Amino acid sequence: MSKLFLVRHGQSKWNSQNRFTGWVDVELSEQGRNEAKKSGELLNNLNINLDFCYTSFLRRAINTLEIILKELGKSDFKFIRAWEINERHYGSLTGLNKDEMKKKLGEELFKKYRRSWDIAPPPMENNNENEKLYSPLNKNIDQNIIPKTESLKDTYERVMPYFNKEIKAHLENNKNVLIAAHGNSLRALCKNLFKISDTKINELEIPTGNPLMIDFDNDLTIKNIEYLDKSREKKIITNQ
Repeated sequence: MSKLFLVRHGQSKWNSQNRFTGWVDVELSEQGRNEAKKSGELLNNLNINLDFCYTSFLRRAINTLEIILKELGKSDFKFIRAWEINERHYGSLTGLNKDEMKKKLGEELFKKYRRSWDIAPPPMENNNENEKLYSPLNKNIDQNIIPKTESLKDTYERVMPYFNKEIKAHLENNKNVLIAAHGNSLRALCKNLFKISDTKINELEIPTGNPLMIDFDNDLTIKNIEYLDKSREKKIITNQ
């Protein structure tokens, strides 16, 4: 049997300002660092060995993982960074305030851009100032495949091939894996693992800095799903 831990990074500075962040490489807020520390404490209480850890190219996820590993006494643990589990790219919405955009776009269109399965916001224009705020790790990505906007479906189509190629085999071999990533990259993964429909995935919310523990049987059948911090858990949607 294996365990998969999914941790959305702690609150970022742009989260605290209610801005669309996407691929912009912002830092954790003080609250976010505290959430990451709490995640590490909760994981440490389980006394479970982690065999593999993955994170994105974005510092808010990387730093979350580093804080967790420090709490586990594993600061020297070698983890893997993958751009494929980056946050969804929010296109022309990047950097904008969510409340202001809801008023400007209207609630229906705003909800489609933010939560629909296959509708992406308008693409980011070339030489947008926010591109200067991308991770320096982006130099390792083929520049021709860096998106200008993404729907959740687009995010899914890079998350799942990576998961199936690089991570799934560890779970099949009874290894414990932790992924520190982002709200939408984790929603994409959960859509597949929990068999959530295109119409229901918009209802799945993942709180920052609260580890979601998934227990697998030997055939990768899910036996149990639960948040470690019960005070901050969100509804878990499966088979809908």
